[in-house]
Amino acid sequence: MATRDTGGQSQSGKGRRDEEIEDVTTEVDPEVAERHAEITEDVDDLLDEIDSVLEENAEEFVRGYVQKGGQ
Repeated sequence: MATRDTGGQSQSGKGRRDEEIEDVTTEVDPEVAERHAEITEDVDDLLDEIDSVLEENAEEFVRGYVQKGGQ
């Protein structure tokens, strides 16, 4: 009985080589860390504001984002 080649990749590991993974240490730039903290704080504030609006009147909040006229 003949076997048919499906064109898939072989699992035999031919042509593979073991690669060593180097340990990479990263240094954090203080300016980048400060900017990240500011952005994180801004996002948290925005999410808190959205949460408070939803607690007050979720239906009105959602209606404000519903597209009108089938657009």
